[in-house]
Amino acid sequence: MARPETLSAAQARRVFLAAQGFADPRPTGRIDARQLRRAIDRMGLLQIDSVNVLIRSHYLPLFSRLGPYPREALDRLSWGRRAELFEYWAHAASLVPLRLQPALRWRMERYRERDSSWFQSVRERPELLERVRALVAERGPVGAGATGETRPNIPGSMWNWHDGKIALEYLFAVGELMTAARPNFERLYDLPERVLPAEIAAAPTPPSADAHRELVRVSARALGVATVADLADYFRLRQDTTRARVAELVEAGEVLSVRVAGWKDPAYLWAEARMPRRVAARALLTPFDPVVWERARTERMFDFRYRIEIYTPAPRRVYGYYVLPFLLGDRLVGRVDLKADRAAGVLQVRAAWSEDPSPPPEVAEELAAELALLAGWLGLGAVAVWPKGDLAPALAAAVAVAPAH
Repeated sequence: MARPETLSAAQARRVFLAAQGFADPRPTGRIDARQLRRAIDRMGLLQIDSVNVLIRSHYLPLFSRLGPYPREALDRLSWGRRAELFEYWAHAASLVPLRLQPALRWRMERYRERDSSWFQSVRERPELLERVRALVAERGPVGAGATGETRPNIPGSMWNWHDGKIALEYLFAVGELMTAARPNFERLYDLPERVLPAEIAAAPTPPSADAHRELVRVSARALGVATVADLADYFRLRQDTTRARVAELVEAGEVLSVRVAGWKDPAYLWAEARMPRRVAARALLTPFDPVVWERARTERMFDFRYRIEIYTPAPRRVYGYYVLPFLLGDRLVGRVDLKADRAAGVLQVRAAWSEDPSPPPEVAEELAAELALLAGWLGLGAVAVWPKGDLAPALAAAVAVAPAH
């Protein structure tokens, strides 16, 4: 089928959602590692974040696409002797398929060359770096506490990392250490040769241009249709670098130059992208899901202005602390501020908002069903809707009659 040279905004939106796996129905029955692999391969990576008010963020994109799945299956893919993912700086801290490890080695070298104030304290203590290397070699995998450094107490500091932790993070950034495990989300560090499969460790390091081209290729496939800025953001590449690699992929026929109605910048369509006539998705999206993590693209794609308000003082928050957009069909139709009250066994909906001043009844009904599914997956027995937000009354009524999962 001939590809159009111009896409409507709705076509672009459906191409994007199909590329991310939302055009397929959720599987029935038990979800296995094969289905997780396919979903991760489509996305290209899973972003990691430490906030745990609902659940660690890297678990949610797979739930959004597949429904309830065994989280321990993702843990096995992520860490341990049979891991198929590795942790590194990709789109922020991320879990990335192991095959892409060689394509990120240029970034490790860049960290080594960069004169970053973040690592200044340990660069001024080479003896500490050497001691930490030796510690990991002898005792790895180890956590930051094993270094024996004292944690500083700096008022207003977000991290308060001691030099031992900074040394480990520096060695992680430059590729001398890797994450071997994450018990209780604490990063344990070990030598690459004890984490990487032998075939990945032995794979040649590609020239930077080849590595960047592969990362742009993964991004183009994951986004379906995108601008240079969108493609650059996915793996946090420079736009000039990305533009050059996109031109090469256009020349090779892997991506096609197109126009999207309403977009001011040129767009690029993955040549094998699906173009469904309809997307019947229903999903709650973590703030760190690829569908919404680039806020300018989210607004352009969905006419949905989204900002995470975790770091905004409570009196100045508009929608709430940990707000998840709600995808219904091919539109973002609302948002909910969620918290898992594990002690009480309740999924709290602290606020619920609609994008439509007069939403159809199915918005609240479908959202209630998705919240019940999420609560069941999290091991919570009930959903409680607080009276905040214009969608809250209808959602509370829908939750009252929604079947438990």
